[in-house]
Amino acid sequence: MIAKNAVEKGLTCAPYIKKSLSPGSGVVTKYMELSGMNEFLDKLGFTTAGYGCMTCIGNSGNLPEALDEAITSNDLVVASVLSGNRNFEGRVHPLTRANYLASPPLVVAYCLAGRCDINFDTEPIGTATDGSDVFLKDIWPMREEVEKVVQAVVKPELFKDFYSQTLTRNQRWNDLVAPSGDLFTWDEESTYIHHPPFF
Repeated sequence: MIAKNAVEKGLTCAPYIKKSLSPGSGVVTKYMELSGMNEFLDKLGFTTAGYGCMTCIGNSGNLPEALDEAITSNDLVVASVLSGNRNFEGRVHPLTRANYLASPPLVVAYCLAGRCDINFDTEPIGTATDGSDVFLKDIWPMREEVEKVVQAVVKPELFKDFYSQTLTRNQRWNDLVAPSGDLFTWDEESTYIHHPPFF
């Protein structure tokens, strides 16, 4: 709902902010569609790009080359804000050295602010189309509003329908040929999993 309120006030995210949305389940996409919230998230650049641990393991894609170069050549400490369950340097992207966990609405708020060193109580996160300052409190939904949407769209049937199709939903996935055995036969050139350097 914070995205809806932000869009209605004319707020946008700064162009240098990389955004990624990878819900833990396709059910989330369904109830975002039913509530209409996906439309507002899309307008802010939070379009669903995948599911599960996609963003959390750095699979949200590269940064623009100019940004990558600026960070590397100037030894900048850049930040990420993730709605997830654990955090460490470089989790979202190898170049993000300052990483923070926050609730989904706060991830959107930091994106709108364009920085992590903001005091949401005293500093505006943006400027409305009428030129007025917009503070977090101006777009933060009331608990009753959130509950109303949740009660209207988050239904057991969504989960039953989605998970009843787990084994048949994606024919391309089902057609993949995978080796069998107790251990996965990793390609010797694979760089996907490395021994942590601190062990």
